[in-house]
Amino acid sequence: MYHNHEEVSRVTRSKEQAKSTYDRISRWYDLLAGGFEGKHRTAGIRKLNPSQGDVILEVGFGTGHSILALADAVGTSGKVYGIDISPAMLDITRSRVEKAGYTGRVVLKSGDAAQLPFDPGFFDGVFMSFTLELFDTPEIPVVLSECRRFLRGGGRICVVSMSKKGEPNAITRLYEWFHEKLPQYVDCRPIYVQESLQSAGFRVVDVTGLSLLGLSGEIVVAEKD
Repeated sequence: MYHNHEEVSRVTRSKEQAKSTYDRISRWYDLLAGGFEGKHRTAGIRKLNPSQGDVILEVGFGTGHSILALADAVGTSGKVYGIDISPAMLDITRSRVEKAGYTGRVVLKSGDAAQLPFDPGFFDGVFMSFTLELFDTPEIPVVLSECRRFLRGGGRICVVSMSKKGEPNAITRLYEWFHEKLPQYVDCRPIYVQESLQSAGFRVVDVTGLSLLGLSGEIVVAEKD
């Protein structure tokens, strides 16, 4: 069933506001979201299944936990690139990468994922964990189209996200109400993950449902044909 963009709540805060917010909470981000996101992030990386020698992009790497896991998976012959809007998150992640001894296989950039600075076909895989739902609704297809352009043929993308799939329960409706009324505090919201990927030209190959403290989520893996 097709769903139009109007059914998904808009993101009203600006990119500068988002950057400022994540810079401000960067030191406490793991306490605020680490336990909630960690196991699903790990499951997403397993689903992406990166191999030794792969070149992987993570969009919205936050405090760097996925970057380290991806760098471990691709080995010394691979490379992991990360982009995040927050310079403070980048500093924390860079420190983690240095302590892990992975500086030779990780490249970090601060910037906007809607304007990725990479060559077409550069990546074997793309990973996003609780990031896609932070983009405003009209920007989601732009970000996914950019990801598809930078993937090689047969490359895979894995998106871990809150999801609007199915009928919303009372918790979801309450959460979306808070998102609309208090966007500076509740900046993400459920989106149509599978349909967004398909609309961007991906072929969905695996879907896993998640329960996120009463909210619905999905891990979706898709390929570039």
